[in-house]
Amino acid sequence: MDSVEVPQYFTCPISLQIMKDPVTTITGITYDRESIERWLLVDDHPMCPVTKQPLPRDSDLTPNHTLRRLIQAWCVVNASRGVERIPTPRAPVDGPGIRKLVHGLSVPRLQLDSLNLIAALARENESNRRCMLQYGVAGAMVDVINTCTERKQMDRIDVALGVLDCLRVAPDDLKPIVDVDRRIIYSMTWILQNGEGDNRDVRSTATLVLKSVIEAADSRVLEQLKPDFIQAVLSLVRDRISQQGTKAALQVLLHAAAWGRNRIKIVEAGGVKEIVELELTAPDKRTTELNLGLLNQLCATADGRAELVGHAAGIVTVSKRILRVSSLADDQGVRILSSLCRYSATTEVLQEMVSLGAVSKLCLVLQANCSDSVKEKARLAG
Repeated sequence: MDSVEVPQYFTCPISLQIMKDPVTTITGITYDRESIERWLLVDDHPMCPVTKQPLPRDSDLTPNHTLRRLIQAWCVVNASRGVERIPTPRAPVDGPGIRKLVHGLSVPRLQLDSLNLIAALARENESNRRCMLQYGVAGAMVDVINTCTERKQMDRIDVALGVLDCLRVAPDDLKPIVDVDRRIIYSMTWILQNGEGDNRDVRSTATLVLKSVIEAADSRVLEQLKPDFIQAVLSLVRDRISQQGTKAALQVLLHAAAWGRNRIKIVEAGGVKEIVELELTAPDKRTTELNLGLLNQLCATADGRAELVGHAAGIVTVSKRILRVSSLADDQGVRILSSLCRYSATTEVLQEMVSLGAVSKLCLVLQANCSDSVKEKARLAG
C-alpha cells in the first residue's frame, strides 16, 4: 500500500490496523471484532483496553455498521493507491447454524461443502470458535478424521485438522472425545506415515493436533502406543518439518515417555540418535530443553544410556549445553550425566567423560550460580 494516511478512527485501538468488523463495547469504545474477542476470551482481560472500565467476557459487542460502511467506502476510493477492499463480514454463527453444518458432515454429498464452510467460519473470529466448541464441532472433526482415514481422503483430513488446530481445543475438552473413540491414535499414525511430499503441511498440522490428543489421552491409551506410532512421530523430528511441528513432536514423545515401556520403544526406534542429531543443529532454547528432557527420560533405561554413550557426539553435546542455555537445560543435562555416572560407569565411559570435558563441566556446576538441587545432582554424579 502506498503512503496513505488512514483516519485514526478507522483503526482498532488494540491491533492499530484498519478495522474489518468494527464493534462497539458497553464502554462506548469501538474495536475490531477479532481483536476485542481475543482480548476478552483468549487473553482473558476483563476490562476495556482504552477506558480500563470493567468489561465482562460475555459483554455484548454491537456491530458498528455506520463506521464499517465509511471504512469500506474509503477503501474503494483509495483502491488505486493499493488499499484493499474490506468485504462485509458475516454475522457470527449461532447454535442452530452449527448443528446444521455438523449434520451436513454425515451426508456424503454435503460433507465437503459443510467441512469447508466450518473451516472458513472458524478462521473468522473467536466468537465463532467458541460457539463451535460449545456445539460439538471438535468431536465432529475427530469423526471426520477417523472416517476419512479409513477412506484415505487426505484432502478432507487436511481441512478437519485445520479446524481442530484453529479451535485450539484444550486437552480437557478433548479427553471425553478421545476416551469414547480411540481410533484417533491409529488415524494420526496413518496421517503421519502418509502425509509426506505434497502433503507436508498436513503432517505439520497433524502434529500440533496430536500434541493435544496425547495430553488428553489416559494412561491406558499411552501404555498401548504401537512402535509404528513412535516411529511416525520420530520421523517428524528427523525431517524437521517445521520449527513448531518439531517442538510438538518432541512434546508428544516426552509425554509418551512418562510410561516406561514407551521409553524402550523410543530407544529401539532410534530416538536417542535422532535427538542428538537434532541438537547438533543448534536449535533454539525451547527445543534444546525438550531434547534434554527427552534424553533424560530415555537415559532412565540401560539401552538409552548405551545409545547415548555409543553416539560419537552424545556425551559432548549434552555437556556443552550445561550452563549455556537455561536453568531447565542445566537440570536436565546434569541429570543425564548423573545417570551415566551412576549406572553406566565403566572405565571406558568415565575416561570418555573426562576427555570430553563432562567431568570438568560438573565441577563448574558446583561453583556456578545454579540451584541447590542441580548442584546436589552434580555432586552425586561426581
